[in-house]
Amino acid sequence: MTVAVVQFGGSNCDRDAVRALSHLGVDAERVWHEDGLPSDVDGVILPGGFSYGDYLRAGAMAARSPIMDDVRATAEAGTPVLGVCNGAQIGCESALTPGAFTTNASARFQCEPVHLRVENAETPWTAAYDEGDVIEVPIAHGEGRFEISESKYDDLVADDRILFRYCDSAGNITDNANPNGSRGNVAGITGESDHVAVLMPHPERATLPDLGRGTDGQGVLSAFA
Repeated sequence: MTVAVVQFGGSNCDRDAVRALSHLGVDAERVWHEDGLPSDVDGVILPGGFSYGDYLRAGAMAARSPIMDDVRATAEAGTPVLGVCNGAQIGCESALTPGAFTTNASARFQCEPVHLRVENAETPWTAAYDEGDVIEVPIAHGEGRFEISESKYDDLVADDRILFRYCDSAGNITDNANPNGSRGNVAGITGESDHVAVLMPHPERATLPDLGRGTDGQGVLSAFA
């Protein structure tokens, strides 16, 4: 499988994503957004960073890059697409998934390890885990607060589209375990089809053993393996 890691002006996690995928035996290449998406890719990652300096809103300008038309088309064709952190913001702004990511409740940039509880283990992104598993991965964001209307949130729950929720180390969903004020402690969701997903935490930063951050993120990226 060849995964395209889309690089926008201001992306800074594209190399991390390529290295993490390579560690898992997945061929990956960075694709500059102005060059368009290659027709033969088997997967797409929208990586983290600060695309276009987060002007207007985080992810808003990147979502209007012509390459996102290619990403939407390949997603509609069934290709796995994952947005991570800024890529998650771009995914929501591009209507790949519902909702939006806004300023953290703390009004601060949050950079720390967090615990996530697996809510649905029957997706490509969570198949390596069991429902209820607790994993630890890092976050690094200033606008990671997931917001969505109550009715659309209820739809996410009813359709089992929530992948992960922020929790404590024992798996309890609490306000104190919610680092950014996201509705329902939501950390990641799927699109209408589960081969498309957005995730605010960084699984690629918890994939390489040598980084000392554990390897709990490998299960997410193994969807591309």
